[in-house]
Parts: sequence; structure tokens; C-alpha cells
Amino acid sequence: MTVVADIEHPAGSGPLTVQDLERMPDDGRRCELIDGVLIVSPAPGGRHQKIAYRLHGVLEAACRPDFEVVGAPFAVHSGDKVELQPDVLVGLDEDFTDKDLPAPPVLAVEVLSPSTAIHDLNTKKAVHERLGTGSYWVIDEEPALTVFELDAGGHYPQVAKAAGDEVAELERPFPVRNVPRELLGRVG
Repeated sequence: MTVVADIEHPAGSGPLTVQDLERMPDDGRRCELIDGVLIVSPAPGGRHQKIAYRLHGVLEAACRPDFEVVGAPFAVHSGDKVELQPDVLVGLDEDFTDKDLPAPPVLAVEVLSPSTAIHDLNTKKAVHERLGTGSYWVIDEEPALTVFELDAGGHYPQVAKAAGDEVAELERPFPVRNVPRELLGRVG
């Protein structure tokens, strides 16, 4: 279950910050910060992780030298009140620090779980759109891949969808071929 908590602060201290998040103990859950509100998710399950790791491999094999593919947990920061940890992200190599990605990713991917699907499809998608993340992919556990790409107006129209054995030939952020069922490996 995803827990969204607005932590009580002493009068005048305001919403949580990235620095507050860094001081929290590591209990194995994914902690993200959206506009100062803490979102805590349980550790992902095996099927979720298999999909994310296999997708990482597909992206890594197609990745251009000026990009880097990173899997969670790895922080994307925007200001002091936003920290996201996409399941898989791609950014320009020059934008990464050892600690985080303080620039919008060119691609953020979320593998949907029952406990995170609503936030991944709505809240996180809206934040990535606002940050200017070039492409936002969601993969459900069917599996099916849904692709949103930032348009000239700064919005995310859906530009592709592939399920099961359907092939998704995508051009952004670099040419890559994806067959959702192949992300399941032996499980599929």
C-alpha cells in the first residue's frame, strides 16, 4: 500500500524538503517527495523487479554513448521539494552527479504495482510532465507498455501502446525495440 503523508511540522516550518528526506532512516521502502509531501511505497515484488531489470537491459543495449541508464533507487531532484525515484531512468550522461540527477530525465519508467498504480499514472506522471521529462513510460504487470512523450505544448499525449507480444518500435530518447512479454523472461 502506498502511503501519502503530510508530516506535521512545528509552526512555520512548512512542507518537507529533500534535506528532511535525506535524514530519514532507510527502512527498505521507497520514499519520494512531491511538492513537500512524502510518498512512501513498500519494496516492490519479484515480478515488478524482473520487468524493471529486463527493461534496464533492453535500454542499456540500445543506449547512445551520451546517455546513461540507471535503475531505482536513484534520485531525480528538482528544487528542494521534489525527489522522485523512477524504476528506470535515462538521462544525459553530463547531467548526472554521483548522488542524483538534478535535471529532468529524458526518460522515466514506472512499472505499475497495485499499491503504486494510481500515483504512477497520475501524480508522478504530472510531476514528470511539469519537470520536462521527455518521455514517460508505464508498464503494467500484464505486461503492457504505454508511452507518453512531451509535446511542444509541454503535455504528455499517449503516443504508443504495446501489450503481450506486440512490438513497440520507439525513437525517443533513442531508437529501441520493446516487446512487453519478453520483459517477463521465464515468468512469461
